[in-house]
Amino acid sequence: MTVLENVSVEKKANFYFDGNVTSRNVLFADGSKKTLGIMLPGEYEFNTSQKELVEITSGEIEVLISGEENWKELKTGMSFEVPKDSSFKLKVQTIFDYCCSYLED
Repeated sequence: MTVLENVSVEKKANFYFDGNVTSRNVLFADGSKKTLGIMLPGEYEFNTSQKELVEITSGEIEVLISGEENWKELKTGMSFEVPKDSSFKLKVQTIFDYCCSYLED
């Protein structure tokens, strides 16, 4: 999906890691939420409270999901899922533009 329709966007941005990671909440009429964001090159670790689907709209990253042994290299057009109540590490090589969907189990 390249266009999100019939949504509300919260104007206030979310800032993490001294502003190297930013996102905005996109709210849907059914109560679901996505975030659209950008990460600058660096290494980051995130925790999840819901299952997440991260779609890479541009950039290159390496991801290590909690419980896995090997880093995965991903780039534009690819995605990865992270289980609920888990964590993941990212190594961002280039500016990384993403869409994160929060999924019900």
